Amino acid sequence: MVRLCAPTLAGMKTGSLYNYSYSNREAMMKSVRGWNRRLRQKGVCLIPLRFSAGTALLYLFRPALLRGDLQCERASCILRELGYGSAECGRCLSRLIERIRDMESFPHEIGLFLGYPPEDVEGFIQNRAAGFKTVGYWKVYGDAGKAERTFRKYRKCTDLYCRRLRNGESVERLTVNR
Repeated sequence: MVRLCAPTLAGMKTGSLYNYSYSNREAMMKSVRGWNRRLRQKGVCLIPLRFSAGTALLYLFRPALLRGDLQCERASCILRELGYGSAECGRCLSRLIERIRDMESFPHEIGLFLGYPPEDVEGFIQNRAAGFKTVGYWKVYGDAGKAERTFRKYRKCTDLYCRRLRNGESVERLTVNR
């Protein structure tokens, strides 16, 4: 979780995705509930988006940041065009889960749920993932300089969090209140 979600735990990023392998689905769900009990007071939530053959796709996110991201006019417009009826966080998450489960590939709007700039999500959709300016945590169609600075911050955060975890610091202690 820390290696793939450090910027979210640090409050720098809206959300992160990671795959979690499990042998017992109920035990995995119990673990998810446990993480939610421990991280909720820090403003972080963990939910499964999809299950497949012993693997769950988990979404760690900050609901307060997600609400703000989805209310952005450009993001709301993208979501409306893709059949999301509302910019309300819970409804958007439900619709995203439906789309993830119904589609063979990832729905491209998922970037909005991860804190990617709407212009980059829109560019990815319109250009079918081609013609981007740079790539890092996502493909960039807008401000490449700003994105590169963000990528560096995310890498530095991940390195620091992984080092602190190896030195015995708990995930709860690493998670910033927001």
